[in-house]
Amino acid sequence: MGARDAIEPIEKAGVDELRALQLARLKQSLRLAYERVPHYRQTFAASGVHPDDLRDLEDIRRFPFTTKEDLRQNYPFGMFAAPMDEIVRIHASSGTTGKSTVVGYTRGDIETWARLMARSIRAAGGRSTDKIHIAFGYGLFTGGLGFHYGAEHLGAAVIPLGGGFTERQVQLIVDFKPDIIAVTPSYMLAIADEFERRGYGPNDLGLRVGIFGAEPWSEAMRGEIERRMRLDAVDSYGLSEVIGPGVGQECIETKDGLTIWEDHFLPEIIDPASGEVLGDGEPGELVLTTLTKEGMPVIRYRTRDLTRLLPGTARTMRRIERIKGRSDDMLIIRGVNVFPSQIEAVLAREPRLAPHYILEVRRAGRLDELDVLVETRAELAGALTATQREALEREAQRIIKGFVGVTAAVRVVEPGTIERSQGKAKRVIDRRPKD
Repeated sequence: MGARDAIEPIEKAGVDELRALQLARLKQSLRLAYERVPHYRQTFAASGVHPDDLRDLEDIRRFPFTTKEDLRQNYPFGMFAAPMDEIVRIHASSGTTGKSTVVGYTRGDIETWARLMARSIRAAGGRSTDKIHIAFGYGLFTGGLGFHYGAEHLGAAVIPLGGGFTERQVQLIVDFKPDIIAVTPSYMLAIADEFERRGYGPNDLGLRVGIFGAEPWSEAMRGEIERRMRLDAVDSYGLSEVIGPGVGQECIETKDGLTIWEDHFLPEIIDPASGEVLGDGEPGELVLTTLTKEGMPVIRYRTRDLTRLLPGTARTMRRIERIKGRSDDMLIIRGVNVFPSQIEAVLAREPRLAPHYILEVRRAGRLDELDVLVETRAELAGALTATQREALEREAQRIIKGFVGVTAAVRVVEPGTIERSQGKAKRVIDRRPKD
């Protein structure tokens, strides 16, 4: 094993050493934000706090949260802590729900990001001798370039295909025999469908590991991908507002949640409604503070991702549970909280149904109703009679009601009916009238 393949000492450092490093870096990050970013100077003053007030890690609770709306209000470059002549990269969110959130990186930030992504790929089972096929999108989205720089830093051979062109994805995987694929889990299923349509099996591929992220996915989907592709499927976590991918990574030896790289990010869990900080093990919203970002430090950023903090296992650093969903993606159907990942996990209990589904929300009178469109397995194409299809719909409705607690109208459709995602899957269509 080469030097680049070795675990970094900090990953196994004692808790006291790690907390001391976090405290030193947190003080620097707070001061940088206060001195260089007018937004933080104003919000700190409004909350009656100053960077000098931080004496231990618990004191971070005295500082105000940063929200996506704060980033939008300071669009495009108002949150940058470095002058533009020190910014070497700009990324941005898609802006589908409002103004884009823009992130700037110094050369030091890019180097840090590359090291963290190399660490993440290594934790996922990657090695410097591997070929890594990247099917995340390139461009303003952070996924493709984040994995690209990390894989190169590790010393691996990068296949930078990007998203889309599913038939070409399949052909190059067959021809180039990559060891690892990095992609959204929903698009991996579309690639798997294309493999099977063209008559390829896992033995034609050679894939060993799949690193999946950028959207919530269930344990059932992990099982589906591993069964069909015969690889180890591991979770990856990040968000553009913080750094991109590379905030946390599931370790291949345990597959028990995402290790947060706590030497670079300070995690908290809060009650989404009250903002109260919760203890380790309690479910809530993940809040992140950057400890080493130069171009755009973020202080107590509300991610809206719902999870909980857990003790470290494969590494000293704490883990977060697989993201359940986002607080702003939660549906409330007749008083019941519903996340798309819950529906996905339940549908996987019925072997005749494929992992391709859409949730449609409509309003009947004053109450919201939920429709679930789900495909049958490819081998059942055209095989179900109308009576059998109706029986399958009733069975799906029964298990959704039993395990999620909501009544849904299920429509079972033919394979290939639901549009395939080439990036982040769109799981919910809101058909309610706009007020």
